[in-house]
Amino acid sequence: MGALLYGFAESTDAAARLAKALDSGFSEVSVHRFPDGESLVRVDRPPAAAIVYRSLDNPNAKLVELLLAASALRQNGAQRVLLVAPYLCYMRQDIAFLPGQAISQRVIGKLLAEHFDGVLTVDPHLHRVHDLSEAMPGTDAVRITAAPALSAALGEGGDTVLVGPDGESRQWVEKIAAPLGCPVLVGTKQRSGDRQVAITFDGIELVAGRPVVLVDDVIASGVTLATAARQLRDAGATSIEAVATHCLASSHDLAALEDAGIARVRASDSVPGPVADIPLAGLLADAINARRWIEEG
Repeated sequence: MGALLYGFAESTDAAARLAKALDSGFSEVSVHRFPDGESLVRVDRPPAAAIVYRSLDNPNAKLVELLLAASALRQNGAQRVLLVAPYLCYMRQDIAFLPGQAISQRVIGKLLAEHFDGVLTVDPHLHRVHDLSEAMPGTDAVRITAAPALSAALGEGGDTVLVGPDGESRQWVEKIAAPLGCPVLVGTKQRSGDRQVAITFDGIELVAGRPVVLVDDVIASGVTLATAARQLRDAGATSIEAVATHCLASSHDLAALEDAGIARVRASDSVPGPVADIPLAGLLADAINARRWIEEG
């Protein structure tokens, strides 16, 4: 029996695309939720190597079912259980900023490492820890970037300026801009709360009379992009779009981005949603094949 990829109901389309790219079978994890909130998880009998696909947005509702699926796969014969989590949760808190805070990256990283022989993710939101293996000791932790897929989706750059709203976005902006030959502008951000930010751009005159694409790794509330868009519009940008690896924004947040002058928002299919139109299956399959996850199973 060849490799088999398992997916959950909320992301069967993206999981099936990855299975096709890997030339593997696909099986949906069966989940029954009891009235008290507990979940009963069932999997089809696995081969030696089983790959589980689940993005971990809304993680508190997904993690327990994911761990139950990993356990069920091992109990039913899988020798290696591997996780593809295009969006990986709880990575930003890598130190305690205030006394008494839990360091969530260590907790969740260790938990996933204990249950999976390998973890593959896309553009994780890391800060002081730059190697994913530091957050997940003891497992084959792999991070890739969605930059090639985002660059391809943007097409020819022309006069477009690619703009990062803050220093953290520079790595993604430059990777996406390089093959397109687009100029880059990166802002400086000061945050005073989850939805309170101030952004300044040194050299913002670059955007006058030119189209702009805002680039970021994650669109959460969209406040950062909206704040940047207003400044770019006032500076004379002829049009403003946005592209990101992960879009977690609600419909209300997306409407607010439109009100701020962003005509179009696009994101990878790491998280299902109305703007997730850039597939990652090819990049994910390449990474899995490069690590020989299936062959080693």
